[in-house]
Amino acid sequence: MAVHNGTVYLAGQVPDDATLDIRGQTREVLAMVDRLLAEAGTDKRHLLMAQIFLPDLADFDGMNEVWDAWVPAGHAPPRATVQAALARPGWKIEIVVTAALPQPRA
Repeated sequence: MAVHNGTVYLAGQVPDDATLDIRGQTREVLAMVDRLLAEAGTDKRHLLMAQIFLPDLADFDGMNEVWDAWVPAGHAPPRATVQAALARPGWKIEIVVTAALPQPRA
């Protein structure tokens, strides 16, 4: 993770448990995103962009179901989902996000 000029950049987050199906791996990765954003002082309501990498586009619907339940209504960021080979064969998903730090209240 890097924080610069009020913006939080997360590296690609991948699952710890490669035995889970796409829904389980997506939940696990989004929980990692939540933890890292909290550590930086922000949350998913402040997402600016997301990139999702799937080795198998047949997993798109399962991933999207979990993603849609996770993103707060009215706060869905611009998102790209692409097919890509990932570094480990058991990984079904990798997610990269960028988020803003909340502005201090006056």
